[in-house]
Amino acid sequence: MISRKVHIALKPSPHIHSGQDVVVIMRNVVLALLPLNLWFVWQFGLSAIAHTLGILLSCLLAERIWAWAAGKPNPLGDWSATITGLLLALTVPPSLPLWMGAVGGVVAIALGKAFFGGLGFNVFNPALVGRAFIQAAFPVAVNTWPPAWWEGRFATFYPTTLTGPFMSPPDLNAWLTSAVDAVSGATPLAQMKFAHQQQSALDLWIFADATNVTGPPALLILVCGLYLAFRRMLDWRIPLSVMGSAAAFAAVFWLLDPGRHPDPLFVLASGGLMLGAWFMATDMVGSPVTPAGAVLYGILIGVVTVIIRLFGGMAEGVMYAILLGNAATPLIERITQPRPFGSEARRRS
Repeated sequence: MISRKVHIALKPSPHIHSGQDVVVIMRNVVLALLPLNLWFVWQFGLSAIAHTLGILLSCLLAERIWAWAAGKPNPLGDWSATITGLLLALTVPPSLPLWMGAVGGVVAIALGKAFFGGLGFNVFNPALVGRAFIQAAFPVAVNTWPPAWWEGRFATFYPTTLTGPFMSPPDLNAWLTSAVDAVSGATPLAQMKFAHQQQSALDLWIFADATNVTGPPALLILVCGLYLAFRRMLDWRIPLSVMGSAAAFAAVFWLLDPGRHPDPLFVLASGGLMLGAWFMATDMVGSPVTPAGAVLYGILIGVVTVIIRLFGGMAEGVMYAILLGNAATPLIERITQPRPFGSEARRRS
């Protein structure tokens, strides 16, 4: 009789693999973000090109230096730092001095990811960590958006773009008045919050006629987000919960006082709600993995966003709402964790 040795490999779950790995998912997120960044460049021209490349390169360089210092292999091939750079570039104005954007990129990688141990260990969305730092360190520059679509945007930079580190930037409005006969006006959210003047929701969804915009149209973000949802590369429950809860909560106040509060379509299309819902709140590391937790997490972000917009001191609240949701994720996962079959019976016995 011939005896044969049988080797049994015991491995933890999951036992069925979808065929998708981190690199594949991250690469598709980059593909989904590219139309948004290209639209951003089309809106604002040369400054947007330099702005996006500067932030992107600072993120990639910070990621590479951190890996080298920690003795880890080159992580740039997982595309996560690229996503951080592309997202951060979309959340700050193209007139921001390049050095400020670069500092934000370094902070996003260093404090948002490397400090926690790298990809998969970060508590908060790195791009939002960088955005929060820029908001706190350079509040005037980050809240000054130049007009979009001006004719000379591909022929010259905004004067503030090339301002050196720690130097006082030139007066952007004075330059715009003399160069393009325009000024940097309030964003649609700021107009609504402080002047109670609501811009057409159609303008914000498709940008039919809007110069005081702050990024790609909501419809384009929705299409790019749906691409990832149909590819099953994000949890669709999160963006739907964010948008649904924000629209429903805003509708209550709009019905009570439509002259003072914005309608739900304006709430969804203005500011960074769509970008945050589809590309930031869905960060797989900082969001719950349980289905019920994903819904609760999305509702928390949507409601907090509307509360900050309507009653806070700032016009926008998406950034802080998502960071709060990231912080609450461990608790949300704990209270929404499915109970193992038979656990109640064992407890009673």
